[in-house]
This record gives sequence, structure tokens and C-alpha cells, in this order.
Amino acid sequence: MDTTIELPVLQTTPQPHARRPEWLKVRAPGGESFAQIKTMMRSKVLHTVCEEARCPNISECWNAGTATFIINGDTCTRSCGFCAVKTGRPLPLDWDEPRRVAEAAKQMNLVHCVITSVNRDELKDGGAEIWAMTINEVRKLNPNTTIEVLIPDFKGNLDALQIVVDAKPDLLNHNTETVPRLYRRVRPQGKYQWTLNLLRDAKERGMKTKTGVMLGLGETREEVIQVMRDLREQNLDVLTLGQYLQPTKNHLPVDRFVHPDEFAEYKHIGLELGIGYVESGPLVRSSYHAERHV
Repeated sequence: MDTTIELPVLQTTPQPHARRPEWLKVRAPGGESFAQIKTMMRSKVLHTVCEEARCPNISECWNAGTATFIINGDTCTRSCGFCAVKTGRPLPLDWDEPRRVAEAAKQMNLVHCVITSVNRDELKDGGAEIWAMTINEVRKLNPNTTIEVLIPDFKGNLDALQIVVDAKPDLLNHNTETVPRLYRRVRPQGKYQWTLNLLRDAKERGMKTKTGVMLGLGETREEVIQVMRDLREQNLDVLTLGQYLQPTKNHLPVDRFVHPDEFAEYKHIGLELGIGYVESGPLVRSSYHAERHV
């Protein structure tokens, strides 16, 4: 397929700011539904990426009755420079966790359930068995709910990927996160090629595929476009592009705040390249408006 297109000129000069621009300001979390969901999550000893990753859209999503569950515990074996999820030695697997996730999804009356996890590199299958159990439990209690999984790279273990694929989620997501040049700094225990291989193999195994990329970490315009080209070569279905926000002072700093107009241009380029659905904007996160991506 010829994907040659005329690309618009984007201004990507670093623009360091002490304060967030207006387009990145959101209200503090609150509301009755927000409080109820938070209480329920704690009562079921469940974790959400909404809280752990300090998502700016948490209030909007929770008050709309949607959330992204984290399985395999709340402690990650990796130390990515952008992520607020804690790193350390994880506790043993909780085999009752899939049931509690399914019950929470039912209690929330979810139309679309998103499930993600920490990396469990100490496990031979990376936690894939718990993944399959969770998908099956959610589907059993919520037969009309579509299921999206945001999986780790399993260190390139395609047998682990197959365990997840066999459980037949409706959408399989694995985030690219950044451009390959920045992997050593942003995602030191990951490999860009692992991500491309996983997305390609998942597609070949019948999955609808999705990935997300953060902007504002020091990438160039040319690198972003090349990543989109690489993803198109894997026959990707859905791409999300959003602004990186530094969760704490101990994480990677923001290189620049990307203007909404630039996000709009990248969306245009992604669609022109042949990616079927592109969600692109400063506050976009991998699970934002996820129900539309199925």
C-alpha cells in the first residue's frame, strides 16, 4: 500500500512553561458518582489506572460511570520514567481479583470495560493467566459489556499473548508510549520492536488493535510521523495521542506543551496514512472515550 502523503509543516519548537496552558486545566475530582465509585473500589480492594496514573480525566469518566481497572496488583516490576504507578516487588497473585473486577463492572453497569495491569516480569507468563480469567469473569457477569484490554508487552512472549487472545477481548490495546529514540529514558525495560511485534501478531491472530503515544517528552515531528507509519504497517485499528504530564517532580519533566492545533494535524496525518480511528488531543489518554473505539 502506498502511504505517501503531503505532510503539513508543524511547529515543534520546545516551549518550556512553569504553568500549564489553559487547554490543560481541568476541575479537581468530585461529584456524587465519583465518591461512590471510589468507595466501591476500596471495598473490593481494587485499583484503577485512573487513580494510580493520576489521570486528568478521572472526574469526567467516573461521573459517567466508567473506569479502567488495574489487575495483577498495584506494584509494577518496571520503572518507566513517566508512570506514577509504584515500582517494587509485587505481592503474590490474587486469584480472586478477577471475580471482584467482574462484580465491580456489574455494579457500575458498564457498557464498555477497560482492563489494564502492571508489569509482572517476575512471572513466566507475565500474569497472562490472570488476564484470561478476568476477561472470562467480566464476560460471564456482564454479557452485554464490551471488553478492552490494555496489556503489557510480556517481554515479547507470544505464548503469553495467545493466552489473552484466546479469551477473546473485543479490543486489544498495548501502548507504544513514545518514539524509539526516547525508549531508553522513558521506557528503559521495554523495547520498541516488542511493541510493534505484539501489535502485528495480535492483529494476525484476529484482534482489533489499539495503541497510544504521549507527546511532549522531547520527540520531533518527524519521529512522531515515523511512528505512525510503523504502526500503520502493523495494520493498527485505533491510535490515541495525548500530552505527557509529569506526575511528580521525580518523574521525567515535560519538554513542551503541545498545542491542540498540532494534535489536530497529527490526527489528520494518521487518518491520511490509513489508521482507521485516531483520537488526538492534549487530554486524551489511552482509555479516554474508549467506548467509541470498539
